[in-house]
Amino acid sequence: MAFNVLSAEFLHESNTFNIHKTGLAAFEAQIFVTDSAGIAALAGTNTGVAGCLECAEDYGWTLTHAVSAHAGPSGPVTTGAFDRVSGLILDAAQTSKPDGVLLPLHGAMVTEFCDDGEGELLERLRGVIGPDIPVAITLDLHANVTVRMCQLADIIVSYKTYPHIDMRDAACHAGAILQRTMQGEISPRTIRVQPPMLIEPNSGRTDIGPMVARIAKARAYEKEPDVFAVSINAGFEHADIAEIGPTVLVTCQGDETQHRQFAEEIAADMWQYRADVLNTFHNVEQAADIAAEFADSGTHKSGPPLIIADYADNPGGGAYGDSTALLDALLTKETPNTCFGPMVDPEAARRLHQHHVGDSVTLDLGGKTDPKIGGGPLNLSGQIRYLGDGICIGDGPMKGGVTLNFGASAVLHVDGMDILIVSLPLQMYDQQQFQTFGIDPAAKTVVAVKSMQHFRAAFEPIAARIIVCDSGALCTPDLTKLPYKNVRRPIYPLDDIA
Repeated sequence: MAFNVLSAEFLHESNTFNIHKTGLAAFEAQIFVTDSAGIAALAGTNTGVAGCLECAEDYGWTLTHAVSAHAGPSGPVTTGAFDRVSGLILDAAQTSKPDGVLLPLHGAMVTEFCDDGEGELLERLRGVIGPDIPVAITLDLHANVTVRMCQLADIIVSYKTYPHIDMRDAACHAGAILQRTMQGEISPRTIRVQPPMLIEPNSGRTDIGPMVARIAKARAYEKEPDVFAVSINAGFEHADIAEIGPTVLVTCQGDETQHRQFAEEIAADMWQYRADVLNTFHNVEQAADIAAEFADSGTHKSGPPLIIADYADNPGGGAYGDSTALLDALLTKETPNTCFGPMVDPEAARRLHQHHVGDSVTLDLGGKTDPKIGGGPLNLSGQIRYLGDGICIGDGPMKGGVTLNFGASAVLHVDGMDILIVSLPLQMYDQQQFQTFGIDPAAKTVVAVKSMQHFRAAFEPIAARIIVCDSGALCTPDLTKLPYKNVRRPIYPLDDIA
């Protein structure tokens, strides 16, 4: 039997400490697709919609894909933007009368009016389709999974990789479970266990560390009878909400006792290793010293570059992307043959676009959103090396084939450093985010990127060494510096609990 299936993507990771609300324009600047041609163009990419399309082909579904809407992490989603995107999904549910629903979501969306954007969407959807139509959702590994999400979605599958190279795979996994559910073979539900933590201490890294063994256990347990998916979510620590934090989910049927015990064992392992942090977080002076020593050593003359990741100013976690602390330290050390990006400063980008490539300019760069966080503006003089619209197409493991948009962009060459200046906050995922703008990161001595972990998928293969920096910006790993008010207490690391 061929089934009618409704699908849609609605993804946002909301940093409630970010002062910039996320309106519809933020989605339109990244991905906001409703037409069939635009949706078809995403086939084969590492996206949830690609997984939905693959399932439709494999199972013969009549697929109605309402919308793919992605916005970069920022402040809470505005009511207008939420109503617009959710309205497209609800209208499609009303007209298509689906036998099942497959929704690639994020799991850490906060709106102006509620702390649980995904739960709100699912509740509105249930109001249209009723309680009996099976609903499958996929979530980011950094989801803050709420009780309401688990009550309203029958099937939940989270990514198992960080960097996230399995977004399409997760949708295919969820779609396979949905197909069996629509056929009446299974009746899944999801068990949820949550330890009293703000975040898994390594934000869920799956390249090294304890999550490697946890994910292996999850995959093995998915082979057990009546177990369909195991999701280990690291949580998203920059959302000041009650249900923040890591969760372990088991989508299953039958007797819950064994499945809950398994989830509790994984959660207990997270708790046991709650203080074991893999990264060494250098301050900006230490990072600049390491860069200077690396350059002086001549290592790069016969090998690849040093990569410095500004963890705290990661736009992919909702940081502003305009911290100047690391840039200032690197310029002070005069590290040659360096590139730095992105510096999010639309005012500077506009000013540079009033000039021409080759012009020498002096301007104030960065640090304009909140100079108390990560440093104030730097007065710099340099030569313009590139001017453009900031559009590029990724070719790396995460973003291959996906259009990425920095907005109006420029490259300013200052004292041996190429600084990529952009208008829209977007972290470094892909080497094309340098290469498209005339910068070859593999040919540099030092490459500084604003990213926590996702950069590793594309940049680790060209790196001689990677170091991580805490510039003191909004996504600082020192969570005791953040003004939490709404998280449940006691909770680690804010409280000393056994």
